Amino acid sequence: MMESWNQTSTDAVRAHAPSTMNRRIDAHVESCVRYMAEQGDRSEMSRYLEKLEHEWDVHRTLVVGVPVLALGGLLLGRRSGRGWRVLGGLTLALLLQHGLTGFGPLSVLVRGLGVRTRREIDLEKFAIKALRGDFERIPNDGGPLARANAALVAAQS
Repeated sequence: MMESWNQTSTDAVRAHAPSTMNRRIDAHVESCVRYMAEQGDRSEMSRYLEKLEHEWDVHRTLVVGVPVLALGGLLLGRRSGRGWRVLGGLTLALLLQHGLTGFGPLSVLVRGLGVRTRREIDLEKFAIKALRGDFERIPNDGGPLARANAALVAAQS
């Protein structure tokens, strides 16, 4: 594992998520950045960056997913009873909590599925852009692991 690079995050979702979730997501980011550093293929980095541009973050997943659940609850409630309407109301209340506080049970649930915050996605993007050479030069000495770590640290700056 690389030296710690993602300790200063101010994401409310990250701050309230279990540390095991944060470590799992950080390990995934480290693995991807390390792989890109080992390959050194600028075109592969560009393709991966394009994929990251389209990745949904926790906020977008909740903003789309919760209304779908609520609408489904309302529609099913018309036929099958009150319980489904309660589901719709509860999910909307939890979305309101997330909107007001920046986190909540739904964000932890979604995060457990591996969905990342926008800041985490952006950190990975900037680290790979640094490896690709878009910013200040990342040192070549020390091998791929050192380059990946330098890119992750630079992305936090």
